Amino acid sequence: MSSLFLMVTITDRRSTDAFLQLYQQRGVDVNLRTVGSGTAVRETLATLGLEKTEKAVLLAVVTEDTWKAVRTDLRRKMRIDVPGTGIAFTVPLSSIGGRRALMFLTQHQPLTLKEESTLKDTRYELLLVIANQGHTGTIMDAARAAGAGGGTVIHAKGTGTDLVRKFFGVSIASEQEMVFILTRSEAKKPIMKAIMAKAGIQSAAQSLVFSLPVGDIAGLRELEQPET
Repeated sequence: MSSLFLMVTITDRRSTDAFLQLYQQRGVDVNLRTVGSGTAVRETLATLGLEKTEKAVLLAVVTEDTWKAVRTDLRRKMRIDVPGTGIAFTVPLSSIGGRRALMFLTQHQPLTLKEESTLKDTRYELLLVIANQGHTGTIMDAARAAGAGGGTVIHAKGTGTDLVRKFFGVSIASEQEMVFILTRSEAKKPIMKAIMAKAGIQSAAQSLVFSLPVGDIAGLRELEQPET
């Protein structure tokens, strides 16, 4: 699945609607958005072309071809290279939990299924779970039962509630949570399956789960094998 990416866009909150409209025109469904604020020093913010104001963070799954087209539009139409406009980047996805979830996340984009990620030899994976607010306990209980350690939760707001109802036949809450779980690669599939079984789209949590390859970690000794 090396042709799939998580596209992250960070921009001034006042520009959110313009970016969402652009992505919609390209068939990109922004699955989640949250807010943040700049914390870098003034020199770094100036280098990135960002100011210390509230930011919008948009997350969407895109194919390689879609990203190329979107990148062109971001430069030509949104003038993203102009300081202060924002930044956009992609992170390769290694897997998505369930074919139906895969088709939902990419339904407006041409997609040819390939062998799972060319980064399949990575030692670690970051599991990202998007779920209704208030169900973190269920998700983490399922994940721990399959061998996961702890997780990190970020509050966000869903942007595709009507689309989910149309695709899956269920309604979801607009208030969402993102749960980040770092695990060893060999434990990824059991944990993803456990979350989908206990907190999947047909449950009250209505979770979507996918994974990101991680190059290396530091500071989490329980995930690291003893050096010889």
